[in-house]
Amino acid sequence: TGYYGDGLNAIIVFAACFLPDSSRTDYNYVMENLFLYVISTLELMVAEDYMIVYLNGATPRRRMPGLGWMKKCYQMIDRRLRKNLKSFIIVHPSWFIRTILAVTRPFISSKFSSKIQYVNTLAELREMIPMEYVQIPDSIVK
Repeated sequence: TGYYGDGLNAIIVFAACFLPDSSRTDYNYVMENLFLYVISTLELMVAEDYMIVYLNGATPRRRMPGLGWMKKCYQMIDRRLRKNLKSFIIVHPSWFIRTILAVTRPFISSKFSSKIQYVNTLAELREMIPMEYVQIPDSIVK
């Protein structure tokens, strides 16, 4: 987590490489609790505009969240949080992520769709946001 702008708006960094492996027997339970944790954290941190940086690099397919989980997240996020989200930046997007978002585009609002940005390199991300407040895991840097 970091901040940007004069109002110190939040930058939420989400590294998919640290998500649990989908082969876990308690996978659904873990993901459900992770979702609740993320939402409660967002509600505490976000008073103003914010952005989410989703780090997809160094993430095997079995650790990427499923379509159902992502849909549930979107539906359960409070309207205020959806409205205050200024951009959803996906770093190192895989063909899988691009395909999922292309398929789901008709089912999500055009306002939300317009907030999604793909970034192919960390250098490109540096041009978009102040990196001094953002920690990138070593596995993704490599």
